[in-house]
Amino acid sequence: MSVTEHKLIPLRRTDGPSDTLGRPMRDLRISVMDRCNFRCPYCMPQQTFQDGYRFLKSTERLAFDEIVRLARLSASLGVRKLRITGGEPLLRPNLSDLIGDLSTLPGINDIALTTNGVLLAKYATELKAAGLSRITVSLDSLDPKVFAKMSGGFSGVVEVLGGIEAAQRAGLSPIKVNVVVQRGVNDHTVLPLIAHFRGTGVIVRFIEYMDVGNRNEWRADLVVPSRDLAATIHQRWPIVPRERGYRGAVAERYVFNDGQGEIGFISSVTQPFCQDCSRARLSSDGNLYTCLFATVGTDLRGPLRTGASDAELLELLGGIWRRRSDRYSEVREQTICAGRKVEMFHIGG
Repeated sequence: MSVTEHKLIPLRRTDGPSDTLGRPMRDLRISVMDRCNFRCPYCMPQQTFQDGYRFLKSTERLAFDEIVRLARLSASLGVRKLRITGGEPLLRPNLSDLIGDLSTLPGINDIALTTNGVLLAKYATELKAAGLSRITVSLDSLDPKVFAKMSGGFSGVVEVLGGIEAAQRAGLSPIKVNVVVQRGVNDHTVLPLIAHFRGTGVIVRFIEYMDVGNRNEWRADLVVPSRDLAATIHQRWPIVPRERGYRGAVAERYVFNDGQGEIGFISSVTQPFCQDCSRARLSSDGNLYTCLFATVGTDLRGPLRTGASDAELLELLGGIWRRRSDRYSEVREQTICAGRKVEMFHIGG
């Protein structure tokens, strides 16, 4: 059945199911590509993801019509926000076609994309024209040597900054810059990065280094607590807190006293926010995960390709969410993972 035919089947918008902790499903993060043009040590370390690593074949990834169908069904269960991720999503050919189809779905009021920004200048205008609402760029440092260390030996600061400028010209707003902060690696470059973006309208958000996946050699002593980072920034440029944008927002928001913009802190390690998490994650090979730190997902590609009806897929999606009980970050210190956690490049950040 084609995408168009699926769209003709009426679906009633509902508030959707809640999980075992009373959390609704409001956000769906969709990985469209497992490959990336960087090898960031906290995500795809070079020693593991070398030339011989087997990534998915194109036929193993969800096709655009399959993604659109699942997004449409998810919207009928309460999803309002979509985020396109990777890997690096801009490596997926014709991505703007997918954005265009997703932008027509009833109930979806926000479509965002997370990218490393290297290819953004090339695609920003067409992504905006297709219906992309806003963009987040991962940029861990403006120092070329530190950038290269955190990207797995790749350059690209100039290209990333050019991509951000192109996104601004295209009207993608707000633009957010995500910075994963690691002690002794890039924490000394935080203030220069803020200085670059203050007053530009770009929102910089600092992310505590997390134990995502199995390969990033995470240690607690490499985490820079957000409260410490905020104190350092406050000494240089006084900041005051503001309200979170909505229930389920992950970032603590602050504004500069002098009116030169906003920054944020995502503190999954020291200040977990599991109780408000409303995110489901769809991997590029069609598995649905209910936590960034999940050990297992549920295959949706199989049912999609063996003729499951909308009603059957809705029952499957709703059941997955109703059984959800994840709160990994809240119980991190008491939990010993029984299985291998899904890698971040499969499901985005």
